[in-house]
Amino acid sequence: MGLWHVFYEDWQMECCGTPFSVGDEVSWPLLLLDADTVLGGGWHDQLTEVAGPVEDVGGVRMVREETGLPVALGADPDAEEDRRPEPGGRTRSAGLLSVERHGARWPEAGGLVRAVQVLTQTWAETAPGSRSYEPVAGERRLRPADRCPKWFRETETERAADGRGRCSRESGVVVTLEVPGTDSRLSHAVREARGIPRQGAEPGAETRGIPAADLMALLGNLSTPRRRARSGTAGWPTAPGPLARGGPDEGR
Repeated sequence: MGLWHVFYEDWQMECCGTPFSVGDEVSWPLLLLDADTVLGGGWHDQLTEVAGPVEDVGGVRMVREETGLPVALGADPDAEEDRRPEPGGRTRSAGLLSVERHGARWPEAGGLVRAVQVLTQTWAETAPGSRSYEPVAGERRLRPADRCPKWFRETETERAADGRGRCSRESGVVVTLEVPGTDSRLSHAVREARGIPRQGAEPGAETRGIPAADLMALLGNLSTPRRRARSGTAGWPTAPGPLARGGPDEGR
């Protein structure tokens, strides 16, 4: 069973999502996004690498990850050309797995929720007094939670030294999903952290025999908001692939 970090954005949940708790079985359509386009970028531990054959499923460009995870590839609606890999070929891409409940439909990934972290993002005015806000790259924090909220909170706006308004918003949750029949870099990282030998370890060994609370704490340590010294080792892809934010493009 593979462990996967998945970002569930606040507006997706508030619009048409169903709250869930640690230990719940869920099933979601997953979309791989260019992490630099999500909340200003600066993602590190949460990046995921997928590799496998590319398929066209009802007009949606998908990767059947080598260990079985179904993932749709995001398309940039403003791009002059579609840079996604063609169906029939293979791809290896890194990005941010997200839940996408709008637009086209494609096969979902089902599994067990092993950890939930509420993400609080800092936002700043684009110019003093503009009342138009944008996320501040890399300025976010994560806190563990037993349940994903339906509604997300925002702090009151304060003025920074440059005159721009700044506020903090709960902008979604980072979920660790355990998907049967798959394996992942994150699973390898958990096995390593638990001292399970790399050779001969079966997928799923990383979550056996460990109390749920201890596993949740360990997963929290492997999902931090800032770059860690060991970036690029098991569980931490070094850079996002050439994917762009936006839902799968049915007409391309």
